[in-house]
Amino acid sequence: MNPPLLRTPLYDLHLELGARMVPFAGYDMPVQYPAGVMAEHLHTRAKAGLFDVSHMGQVRLCARSGQLADAARALEALVPADIVSLKPGRQRYALFTTADGGISDDLMVANMGDWLLLVVNAACKDADFAHVRDALGATCDVDMLADRALIAVQGPAAEAALAALNPRAAGMRFMDVAELELAGVACIVSRSGYTGEDGFEIGMAAGGAVTVARALLAHPDVAPAGLGARDSLRLEAGLCLYGSDIDLTTTPVEAALEWSIQKSRRPGGARAGGYPGAAIVADQLADGTTRRRVGLRAHGRAPVRGGADLFADEAGTQPAGRVTSGAFGPSVGGPVAMGYVAADHAATGTPLFASVRGRLLPVTVTAMPFAAPTFRR
Repeated sequence: MNPPLLRTPLYDLHLELGARMVPFAGYDMPVQYPAGVMAEHLHTRAKAGLFDVSHMGQVRLCARSGQLADAARALEALVPADIVSLKPGRQRYALFTTADGGISDDLMVANMGDWLLLVVNAACKDADFAHVRDALGATCDVDMLADRALIAVQGPAAEAALAALNPRAAGMRFMDVAELELAGVACIVSRSGYTGEDGFEIGMAAGGAVTVARALLAHPDVAPAGLGARDSLRLEAGLCLYGSDIDLTTTPVEAALEWSIQKSRRPGGARAGGYPGAAIVADQLADGTTRRRVGLRAHGRAPVRGGADLFADEAGTQPAGRVTSGAFGPSVGGPVAMGYVAADHAATGTPLFASVRGRLLPVTVTAMPFAAPTFRR
């Protein structure tokens, strides 16, 4: 028998707003509201959508020495990102890698002044916590922040919605992190998100989540949005979903995520290597890989879904790769997808064919993102 689904602090509010709830990563989560996925997607691009992401894991990492630099150096033993140079009030995307160069999760790391905040994926959070605790527990305190909520407000009206609650939000730039009070609730706010839009992610004690959510929804340009819109938005933005587009079998270079490995951590850098799978990743940075994650645009209106096989020829005799995520892109007005293809088929403009319900449909390798980002840099 499966364990009962967990509920986020906003569960009752979702029901009040008419959400359709579905199981996701062990939680009962809203997939859409009465307006529907298409409307929620387009509203987020035009104004602002509010997403409940409280299922994500939040981990506090603090060196027992009391020195932030010691916690940063310790974390660099697990991720290829440069954490040491991350300044207070800033955050950075990172990857947990494995001994064979695979990705066990992707995460955000924020410098909170004297401790690091790690935000990890819901399905991986228990494993991630154990991984960090087992690897770094001798020198660092590692705490899963229980009874927390996380809300994302995404879209061009997000700044105005937050600034109405605290004017300091307007001064933040992409990847800034600040401790702000919103509607009387102490929050950790980052100017970041998972849609390609300007926006914010807001962490707080579980007991304050409904107060903050209602205050944001009171803004005329903010509407609730569910997992369906979140997925189509992130796909248009060319962003990976862990478990679909990246996993234990994909390396950072195959996944086209080498931009997350800063110069100091690459061969010849001040703190090169030292993370799991570093030698394999270094070889791939130098010599390339046999396959590569790419964007794909399908011809016509039929979406090409994850799992579809890709071929180099219309007869389907030359396998070229596989689609990992695909959907109709409301903002771009057509199907969008991403997947892994053999390196000799990865150039932008390469024609391929996707197997969809027994037919081979033409697709074209396309640069990502499909929708231009609007981050406030």
